[in-house]
Amino acid sequence: SYDYHFIDEEYLQSKRIEIEKIISDMKRLLILCLAAMTLFSCKEKIDYIVVGDKIPSFTVTSEVYGTVESSELKGNVTMLFFFATWCGPCQDELAAVQEKLVPMFEGKENFRLLVLGREHTDAELAEYNEVKGFTFPLYPDVDRQIYSKFAKQTIPRAYLIDKDGKVVDFAVGYDAEHFDAMCSKAMELL
Repeated sequence: SYDYHFIDEEYLQSKRIEIEKIISDMKRLLILCLAAMTLFSCKEKIDYIVVGDKIPSFTVTSEVYGTVESSELKGNVTMLFFFATWCGPCQDELAAVQEKLVPMFEGKENFRLLVLGREHTDAELAEYNEVKGFTFPLYPDVDRQIYSKFAKQTIPRAYLIDKDGKVVDFAVGYDAEHFDAMCSKAMELL
């Protein structure tokens, strides 16, 4: 049998302190885990329209290009892009639209291209396009009225919409491979 009378009180006290520290650390870790779970569960939705959704009803008006109603897109395969003139990845995406998408779909029936400048006016887009020289229309979405129906944040955004008005693919940010895949899928949908 073990004689407990010879255990040093200092040793016991040091072990109690170690155990209390471990318990305190575990409590802090538990609180951090609970806070992280709360933040994760409350994460705000930023994509309002995703694959499988019908596009929302909208009207885009340009002093230069006229008005486009979302209902006019029905019966067409549509590529819809949201961009900003100050956004680097947007510049890459719009260059790809000009270099790849426009030639690929030139003269194709039942294809629509709709490019919207988020928080830009017609005048700003005209000035921007003087430098860029795009051959496709740039429509203004001055107050995010259209963009806010699709998403809360992050550009560029690209949506591939089928003839029934349903999103079949979308991209957040610009990825050349995904862009090419969306173009190929659009061609298949025609």
